[in-house]
Amino acid sequence: MLLEFEKPIADLELKLQEMKDLAKGKNIDLSTDIQSLEEKIQTLKKETFQNLTRWQRVQLSRHADRPYSLDYIYEITSDFIELHGDRTVKDDKAMIGGIGDIEGRTVMFIGQQKGRNTKQRQERNFGMANPEGYRKALRLMKMAEKFGKPIVTLIDTPGAFPGLEAEERGQGEAIARNLKEMFMLKVPVICIIIGEGASGGALGIAIGDRVYMLENTWYSVISPESCSSILWRSWDYKEQAAEALKLTATDMQKNGLIDGIIEEPLGGAHKDMKAMAKTLKATILEALKELDKIKPEKRIDQRIDKFCSMGVFVE
Repeated sequence: MLLEFEKPIADLELKLQEMKDLAKGKNIDLSTDIQSLEEKIQTLKKETFQNLTRWQRVQLSRHADRPYSLDYIYEITSDFIELHGDRTVKDDKAMIGGIGDIEGRTVMFIGQQKGRNTKQRQERNFGMANPEGYRKALRLMKMAEKFGKPIVTLIDTPGAFPGLEAEERGQGEAIARNLKEMFMLKVPVICIIIGEGASGGALGIAIGDRVYMLENTWYSVISPESCSSILWRSWDYKEQAAEALKLTATDMQKNGLIDGIIEEPLGGAHKDMKAMAKTLKATILEALKELDKIKPEKRIDQRIDKFCSMGVFVE
């Protein structure tokens, strides 16, 4: 899958491959030309991805090849065991969770999970959790707290499922309870936005001591398309909506809404998933090292103070 702004790079990469095939097939020395074109491609990549618009970053966050929660979890843990069900309604497959080992330390992972193909997307409900998904997440958080294990949440959702049945089963209440309970967790909580971070669906597992965003992700109360449909009665103004929403990682950090930005491989996380997972793992371990030094009561106070200070201004 190629995004519009990636096509000039893809065209040059195709020419490079053709040049390499020609040099090999005809036994011609084109090393100078090949090196020059490789340098040109690298320069174009840097210029392109350093100057993406907000809408282009939204597109990149939704890339079909982008790693999802389970991809990262299986890559950075040695023996992940997935846990299922909210013990009330059912097992919501849009919300996954379980325990895994990182460098000899047990961590509770919770995240939203999308699907790769049509069948998986239907099974995962496109990463949009129902109330039972948020209740499963809370059950696992409480389990982690009981056994003194840190929690890492991976956020990637276009929003909580907006269906009638979800509202009937208490979607708003489930998310609100998660917000309240996450503030009071005695164990370290690290939240990382790895793709889309939309509205309460994202916030329902995003109250933590440290909140990070991958470089090409977005975090907002509403998606650009939905914002455009409300303000302009059309999805045609989604690019303008994205600019107005200021939803990128850089915007979030400037506004003091996140604690840091995790750099992605050039071209996006999907270009080198193993390198991205390695960076993610290092970030988690470094954050845990810092949080372990803080007493639980103080961590809770700092967590509450951090979120309570958001959006507050003094004239």
